[in-house]
Amino acid sequence: MTTRDERYDAAHATKDSGRLAEAVAELEAVVADHPDFALAHSALAAWCTRLERHEDAVRHARRACELEPNDPFSYTALSVACMRAGKIAEAEDALARSRAMQGR
Repeated sequence: MTTRDERYDAAHATKDSGRLAEAVAELEAVVADHPDFALAHSALAAWCTRLERHEDAVRHARRACELEPNDPFSYTALSVACMRAGKIAEAEDALARSRAMQGR
């Protein structure tokens, strides 16, 4: 049986081969089995944004922030996902949180 990390790496390989939608499906299966896998949620936020699946991107970015509340990158990713989804106030809030964590 493959580990969650091996499945994550396989999804990345699928993405790198140009099959982004398939990679998203693979990674969604990983987070279905491992809902606390922050790195996978973070990747899904970015990949769903590229596919213009903005609500999914925001959902995954929010989950990454819940799982990694002290990681400024998670809030930066949430900001981007929210901006693309037209959630400007939430995007600005997430960016402010990211900057505050970085000591700016």
